[in-house]
Amino acid sequence: MTTAATRSSDRRISPVFLGIAAVMAVSGWAVWTDFSANPGVAVFLFVTAAWIVSLCLHEYAHARTALHSGDISIGGKGYLTLNPLKYTHALLSIVLPVLFVIMGGIGLPGGAVFIERNRIQGRWKHSLISAAGPLTNVLFALACTAPFWLHALDGVPATFVYALGFLALLQITAAILNFLPVPGLDGYGVIEPWLSYKIRRQVEPFGQFGLLAVFAVLFIPSVNAGFFDLVDTVLSGLGIPSDTNITAWGQNLYRFWTDQSPFCQP
Repeated sequence: MTTAATRSSDRRISPVFLGIAAVMAVSGWAVWTDFSANPGVAVFLFVTAAWIVSLCLHEYAHARTALHSGDISIGGKGYLTLNPLKYTHALLSIVLPVLFVIMGGIGLPGGAVFIERNRIQGRWKHSLISAAGPLTNVLFALACTAPFWLHALDGVPATFVYALGFLALLQITAAILNFLPVPGLDGYGVIEPWLSYKIRRQVEPFGQFGLLAVFAVLFIPSVNAGFFDLVDTVLSGLGIPSDTNITAWGQNLYRFWTDQSPFCQP
């Protein structure tokens, strides 16, 4: 018997996602070939499109893991098509993360796929569903930094190197923030199944404010500096030392209309 979750139409990649991926590919080609008269415009389009692609893959990872864990309703909700317009809160999953990148060069975690948790048995499965999204950002970061830690940058145009470095920074910031054990973020979703029912009920009302709290705390100078020190440490481990200023150059190219950023401290 064919269920809603196994219909081919539920798994067919959305034209919306394919369009975004096409923008990423074309703008990436423009960055590589220096086709645009203003390289910042090409970098902006490439990084923004790639960032949206990574957000779609983040949500897809949540949904796919939930499907294989027992929530067969996932397919009928359109989450397996990679269409960002199918998310429960497109504003939280796509619009706000993109705005934060434009404003300050930080990979704000989104997240809005509705999973029917009552269909899923086993705490490990619940934890894995929550972890699947930020782990996708980790894999994306590894892909972006592969030319650096593989020492394969010969022949790669400098502008493309800067764009990759900045995109890697976004993925790392998103992964770190999303893994924080803060209600409303995936990190809390990882540990939530292991908490007592009493604690979960006490914490539940604060879930909707978790992201806002993280946003507010990042404005504290000492926290902001410590956070980006951690990001720089991870980037250095992946072959992009902070003293090369690769991510700073990438951010400056991306934000071609201004050199100022309220978040990043290059």
